Amino acid sequence: MPESSGRWPAARLLSVNVAAERVFRLHQADVPTGIFKEPVSGRVKLTALTLAGDVQVDRRVHGGPDQAVYVYPSEHYPHFQQRLERADLSAGFFGENFTTEGLLEDAVRVGDVLGVGSALVLVTKPRSPCFKMGLKAGSARFVKELLESRRLGFYLRVLQEGEVGAGDSIRVVSRDPQAPTIADDIERRYFR
Repeated sequence: MPESSGRWPAARLLSVNVAAERVFRLHQADVPTGIFKEPVSGRVKLTALTLAGDVQVDRRVHGGPDQAVYVYPSEHYPHFQQRLERADLSAGFFGENFTTEGLLEDAVRVGDVLGVGSALVLVTKPRSPCFKMGLKAGSARFVKELLESRRLGFYLRVLQEGEVGAGDSIRVVSRDPQAPTIADDIERRYFR
């Protein structure tokens, strides 16, 4: 929906995804990862730093207050199912904690405060794809393709802990209409 209408697009949480630590074997070394997220049922506790039951392995690049939750729009899945020739891509494939509907990068603004379930979250920045996404997709080139597609999703900071679950609506609590969109921030960070 155009922003000029003053209405927030209908958005909802389709899936909450968590992972236990696993390893990739790379150059005769084990590389730990938490990228293999899978949907969970029921309500999940969202804390200041992560979802209950989730692991963030390398906290230098994943996790921390400004990256407590990774959001990925479900609308991008058909593009990558075709690109990777894989019909089996499902929620959590991109390592996201929240698979959403109605939260595209060109509509979400840095600094938006969103309500989901009983939690409040703040949109912080777009994702920067890492080599582990290439390992998971089976192609090192995929990291560059993902970046160039600009279909990156974004991170959230938890302002108020709470419980979240699939089917929750996602509502805007506050926003600065002058703040850059995530799409704008992607261009600024990676393409200028």
